[in-house]
Amino acid sequence: LLPRSSRLAMAVDGFDAASFETDRLAKDADAMEAMAAEEATFAKLRTPWKWAVRRRIWDMMEAEDYAEWPRPVHHRIPNFVGAEAAAMRLADLPEFQSASLVKVNPDTPQRPVRRLVLSEGKTLLTPQPRLRTGFFSTLSVDENLEPGMRVDQLTNSKGVAQHGTQVTLDAQYTVDLVVVGSTAVCPATGARVGKGEGFAELEWGILSGQGNLDPQTTLVVTTVHDCQVVSDMPAGQLTKHDVPVDVIVTPTRVLRVGQGRAPKPSGVMWDLLSPQKLSQIKVLRDLKRRIEGETGIPLPQGPD
Repeated sequence: LLPRSSRLAMAVDGFDAASFETDRLAKDADAMEAMAAEEATFAKLRTPWKWAVRRRIWDMMEAEDYAEWPRPVHHRIPNFVGAEAAAMRLADLPEFQSASLVKVNPDTPQRPVRRLVLSEGKTLLTPQPRLRTGFFSTLSVDENLEPGMRVDQLTNSKGVAQHGTQVTLDAQYTVDLVVVGSTAVCPATGARVGKGEGFAELEWGILSGQGNLDPQTTLVVTTVHDCQVVSDMPAGQLTKHDVPVDVIVTPTRVLRVGQGRAPKPSGVMWDLLSPQKLSQIKVLRDLKRRIEGETGIPLPQGPD
């Protein structure tokens, strides 16, 4: 972790909020365009059924008006009506109440969860979107909330970039609970489908590989609308890097996945990581260079 004095200097002197937001929106647009192109050729992918599920849920949420801003929800982790209620229900979980450090994805529907993590006096660990501007940041009310600021100012991407404490690959910390966003999720196996970019899996791979979470015991929770809970994900069809969830929280209920939960992976699956993805994420290139330097053995690389 960077010292507090260094972080404050970066926030005051080195952060251009307008440029950050312009760059973020442009890269979001590029990423969504790339995902749309991938969907157009989904029959050639390893798991074409995931795109069929995504499209069905996105279309339904728009048609039935279950979606909230930003819209349309296609090619996003969809924001949903009742996200606040789902977050409040999550906060009642004993695993949340006992957690000290909680990792939460940076997407809009989980913003209420990030707010509750901070409001409850816990430490929030969150990535910069798509890991493109760095790695993770930690935030807490004690360390990062400046006089005159509201907690909510620490819960969006701009606030994280401006006020968060940067985390390095070598930082020593333990994640107690992981909260992820989903497009759809299965209560029988815990299988989840995100927006199609695989960042939740990459983040899990890095954290488990670096010893910052135990892949066997760290609880994974998702908050979704009730319509996003589905039963038709094909059993046994997840790829080896997919991270299933243990608990599904909706605005109306809590579903705990039983003994049928799919196994959780550990470490980065380098043989599934395309050269294009690797070129976009500096922290992965740094990690790959380090591992190859220490072992003297080239890591495998996935297909284009």
